[in-house]
Amino acid sequence: MTQPEWWRDAVVYQIYPRSFADLDGNTIGDLAGITSRVPYLAKLGVDAVWLSPFYPSALADGGYDVDDYRDVDPAIGTLAEFDELTAALHAAGIGVIVDIVPNHSSNRHAWFQEALASPKGSPARERYIFRDGVGPDCAPPSDWTGAFGGSAWEPVGDGQYYYHMFAPEQPDWNWDDPDVRAEFIKTLRFWADRGVDGFRIDVAAALAKDFSANPLPSAAELAALPAGPDHPLFDRDELDGIYAEWRAVFNEYDPPRFAVGEVWLEDKRRLARYATGESLGQAFNFDLLRADFRAADFRDIVTTNLDIAGIAGSSSTWVLSNHDVVRHASRYGLPLTTPGAPFVGQGPTWDRDRKWLLTGGTDPAQDVGLGLRRAKAATAFILALPGSTYLYQGEELGLREVADLPASARQDPSFFRNPGFEVGRDGCRVPLPWTACGPSFGFGPAGAHLPQPAWFAAYAVSVEDADRDSTLNWYRAALKLRKELLAAVGPFEWVDSPADTLHFRRGKWQCFTNFADDPVALPAGEVLLASSPVDGAVPGATTVWLG
Repeated sequence: MTQPEWWRDAVVYQIYPRSFADLDGNTIGDLAGITSRVPYLAKLGVDAVWLSPFYPSALADGGYDVDDYRDVDPAIGTLAEFDELTAALHAAGIGVIVDIVPNHSSNRHAWFQEALASPKGSPARERYIFRDGVGPDCAPPSDWTGAFGGSAWEPVGDGQYYYHMFAPEQPDWNWDDPDVRAEFIKTLRFWADRGVDGFRIDVAAALAKDFSANPLPSAAELAALPAGPDHPLFDRDELDGIYAEWRAVFNEYDPPRFAVGEVWLEDKRRLARYATGESLGQAFNFDLLRADFRAADFRDIVTTNLDIAGIAGSSSTWVLSNHDVVRHASRYGLPLTTPGAPFVGQGPTWDRDRKWLLTGGTDPAQDVGLGLRRAKAATAFILALPGSTYLYQGEELGLREVADLPASARQDPSFFRNPGFEVGRDGCRVPLPWTACGPSFGFGPAGAHLPQPAWFAAYAVSVEDADRDSTLNWYRAALKLRKELLAAVGPFEWVDSPADTLHFRRGKWQCFTNFADDPVALPAGEVLLASSPVDGAVPGATTVWLG
């Protein structure tokens, strides 16, 4: 990508490599499979792809347990194949963003194995967070639980425990250790030197930690602390220094590399710190992932996050689905929650989704047609906003969540560590359907690592490619038109509109969304794009672009 700040208004397509395309027939998607689909990505019209982890891994957490940050999992490919993929994407005018997982490694990482083999207090153990057990029974250092359930502390047999924010197979790095900081600088340069244009930073707000308190706060005390300088785990000020070092590395390249942080914070003022030109450059705005399809909620979210982007001197990010959440075509097909539900965190929308998943997606009933109409309307809405849009593989096909996967097929650790409470994220990670028939709908010659439902046949790329009214062809048209409209875009401003609708303009480009069930009058202007057919009025759950 030749423009220094190409990412500010880019459309980025997230690829979960293990579930995109399998060329070698081992049931797992691979880099060669992605390379074979570069023409598809080019025709779709995306500006960049973000590759979720493809590193060597035991898959204790879908590849986010990394054995080696500077290699490729043999089941997925080789470094040479990564170079071939990067070259093919660049030749098509598509940038490359890779996932960096700096909060924790795999327990198979060479440095963690060295730490286990080394004595207490050794330099090898200082790279991770080891603490002595407490009391006569050598109990864990605190009663904290990991994100996937169970204790956050794992004993190693010599009176010490190591801390893991997530699964036991994911020991947390100690970012006070200079070896750790230097190692990640080396990793960033390794991938930037191979042509990577940017980085998505996993758990970006949690690297810096403070375990100096004795005793450590209880789980209840920890839960009551807001993220920020006084929290031992999240959003500490020391992160500014870490990311300033990274920014210096990014600026060594021409054009400068950028990063987008996975940051879940209630305090939006602190979110801006991660998105400045002295830090990562961009931070994810996840508010729409936790919002219902409701005009008031969308307007509040947009206003807040455009303000934050202005404070940071960055651009906002808009995302409706990713590898961690229920696909938005399903979320929007469920009954709305109570107005005013929280936008982020474990709010009513999230609780509703979880309960729906626990019933295999049957209670409450999902309105598939309404869910897709709302999903397309929401996508058209965010594509028209200032900032970059992050799409998740398969949403361009209108895929919904595969909620009824059998327990025997599930892979997500949250399912196994929280039985009866979580079913995990496998339902949005099911391999894509490329053809309407075959052992894995064209994903690969030997089947898929997660079972695909029969209804995938109607959503296959081959089927939708041939249907000019398909969701896929609508996405293609929307992304093509968006590029054209951005060439002469004006400032963002809200326009007064009827209840349960939102209307904004960016110069001559207008976007109007009807969040209600009943049609409303079509605003003046030429219809450039509509998420569902428009004939004199805007139907419910529909977005229209006007010029």
